Amino acid sequence: MPDTSTGNTAKPSRRTVLAATAGVTAALAVPGPAHAHGDRRLRRLISRMTLEEKVGQLFVSRAYGHSATAPDQADIDANLREFGVRTPAELVARYRLGGVIYFAWAHNTRDPHQIAALSNGLQRASLGLPHRLPLLISTDQEHGIVARIGRPATLFPGAMAIGAGGSRTDARALGRIAGRELRAMGVRQDYTPVADVNVNPANPVIGVRSFGADPDAVARLVAAETAGYQRSGVAATAKHFPGHGDTETDSHYGFPVIRHTRAQWEALDAPPFRAAIEAGIDSIMTAHILVPALDDSGDPATLSRPILTGILREQLGFDGVVVTDALDMAGVRQKYGDDRVPVLALKAGVDQLLNAPRLDLAWNAVLEAVQDGELTEERLEESILRVLRLKAKLGLLDDPWTDEDAVDRVVGTAAHLATADRIAGRTTTLLVNEGGLLPLAPDDTPRLLVVGADPASPSGTTGPPTTVLARALTELGFTATALSTGTAPSAAVIERAVAAAGEADAVVVATYNVTATSSQRTLVERLLATGRPVVAVAVRNPYDAARLPGVRAYLATYSWTDVEVRAAARVIAGQVEPRGKLPVPVQRADDPTRVLYPLGHGLTY
Repeated sequence: MPDTSTGNTAKPSRRTVLAATAGVTAALAVPGPAHAHGDRRLRRLISRMTLEEKVGQLFVSRAYGHSATAPDQADIDANLREFGVRTPAELVARYRLGGVIYFAWAHNTRDPHQIAALSNGLQRASLGLPHRLPLLISTDQEHGIVARIGRPATLFPGAMAIGAGGSRTDARALGRIAGRELRAMGVRQDYTPVADVNVNPANPVIGVRSFGADPDAVARLVAAETAGYQRSGVAATAKHFPGHGDTETDSHYGFPVIRHTRAQWEALDAPPFRAAIEAGIDSIMTAHILVPALDDSGDPATLSRPILTGILREQLGFDGVVVTDALDMAGVRQKYGDDRVPVLALKAGVDQLLNAPRLDLAWNAVLEAVQDGELTEERLEESILRVLRLKAKLGLLDDPWTDEDAVDRVVGTAAHLATADRIAGRTTTLLVNEGGLLPLAPDDTPRLLVVGADPASPSGTTGPPTTVLARALTELGFTATALSTGTAPSAAVIERAVAAAGEADAVVVATYNVTATSSQRTLVERLLATGRPVVAVAVRNPYDAARLPGVRAYLATYSWTDVEVRAAARVIAGQVEPRGKLPVPVQRADDPTRVLYPLGHGLTY
């Protein structure tokens, strides 16, 4: 599910960005469909289900509360308001749900032991129903800027950082370790990896959640991460089909349009999804986007039979589970009502209906569509069979339980955390280092001022990033002081930062989505005018470097999570050499038709 945070607002030339990612290889071969064993057993299960139970198996819903049966009063109120039930267990029972999705904002993910207990409580509720089928519990644990489960679970660098590292071994290790930890908490379907190719720097919703702008590089890392997750017993989910990388609209709030030709789609957007399918990915998530070259009906991909059945099923040969992106997003709600969307999605070829805004309306609409003959029970059974195949593959039909006593032996172990730090150390990218300003040494510049943007910390990290960075630099021998100046520093805040810089030997400034009119530019320019050495760290989009040409040393971390910020500190201090290479091109701010830093750019010491 896409993140809701704001991205860079720069408007580079589309032709330039597409040209910068040219040179893709031929499309990967697609294997034929491979069915799981035991279909006869699964069909017997389906034959004993009522129509209501069949409808329920298609829905994956949020549920409020940290406990299946004893949520806090505020969560009881939320469940009553949205679903007419008090607890998550009652929600599962009322709608015979096939799955539940966890969110931090729904208070599902306080800590690993609580998550494991919630998972067992939900499974107990589902197994107590007549069909006695386990739930498929899912979440969005992409790492980087989108993570629903935080510390003490292990948090890894996000996709674009992994793209900067370029290591399939690291991507596979990420999936393997993250999958093991999710499985230990009862989560068996993760909505990752992001298979979108981010060829548009102005993309407000994908951005650093993508591995990069090179389709072939993205394809390799998608396949590697998929293998890691699925070998750990967690279903990976490639998203957002047919590709959300070249949009300037966030599908949470609008209806994006992809203007690629069919040939451009084949070359730019399709390779990661082909690679995911070749790697045996268990599920693929749809995008609420319009792609006229693939379907000129005006329908979003989520509701498009030509895209989901014609291309994904028939052309690409995918016979796994197709799950919608969240149905409460604007991109899928602008053309049809909330009662029509789930029916049309099923007619298009979807198997799982994710997070309907009004579950009662959506559930009854599907039920009535079958009763009225618009949908057949056989069509529902096709999707239910795919969902049950996945549950069987994951072992849920035989053992859906989570060993709550084993959580500490798996989640956030010292070995896992050390691996995350090592991977992060291979991702930090040095874009600029004029005059060999970096690395800094405590003997030469003992007093550091760390200023800059402190965006809301990604889920489960300690934050804010200036504090994390100052602490890490202090541990490396400097005396570092943090001064948060925010993403839009006022004149008074800038004056305070400039005054503090006068007491420092060097300044480290964190930048976040710098635009042409951003007061972050004024802050950096004023700091440069002090004559103190200034090191900038782009803590989200690497495109910031184009807006601040006067900076002599510029690093990109691709996220402001602790693991990536600490890695940047080690590079600044020379404890590790920068090894990351840009996975996206950075255009000039004054002339977006020209590339300032190309794909693969990255300096070292």
